Amino acid sequence: MAQAVKLLLVGATGLVGRYVMALALSDPRISLVVAPTRRPLLAHPKLLAPIVNFERLSADAAWLNTDAVVCTLGTTMKAAGSKEAFERVDHDYPLDVARLARAHGAQTYVLNSAIGANVDSPFFYNRVKGQLEQDLNDVGFNSLTHVRPGVIGGSREEVRLGERALVLLLGIAAPLLPQRWRLNPPLSIARALLEAAINPMPGVHVVTSERLG
Repeated sequence: MAQAVKLLLVGATGLVGRYVMALALSDPRISLVVAPTRRPLLAHPKLLAPIVNFERLSADAAWLNTDAVVCTLGTTMKAAGSKEAFERVDHDYPLDVARLARAHGAQTYVLNSAIGANVDSPFFYNRVKGQLEQDLNDVGFNSLTHVRPGVIGGSREEVRLGERALVLLLGIAAPLLPQRWRLNPPLSIARALLEAAINPMPGVHVVTSERLG
């Protein structure tokens, strides 16, 4: 049996991150989950949850010594309050963690990105996601995977009325829609993220929404 993976999970309190956390803590292939957060998490024998400020991450923090990173960190324009703040959370923080983790030996990085991620997109959200993917390509991971879900089903802590309406509409219309535009369950996304971290393949890979159920 391969050596168990020490996993760094960024964004553990979000919708998809919570599913990744639950799966990782119950998976015997994971020896430890390191989940840096802004607020305390419930204790677990396999969990190390340092309280951090993503604006000022310590470059020599011991918890950065991991094998693989799963990043589900992200916000909304409403919560961020400005394009600049949104870009810090959805681009700068994930990239900062990637660079620090790589400097401490991590070989694998798995990103929860988005359908339509493209640095040349006319849409700001997709441009930010595309820029992050492009910048991560240059960090030097042995294995890098971009998981690109479409609309994510499930219940969020933050109520987003527009997205909730879209989720309902897509749920009703699912039988008539192409696979890539159907709802992606957060559990399916979490499984794809975790499997890419546990069983990394060399090079850069993209998991599209069609493969996420």
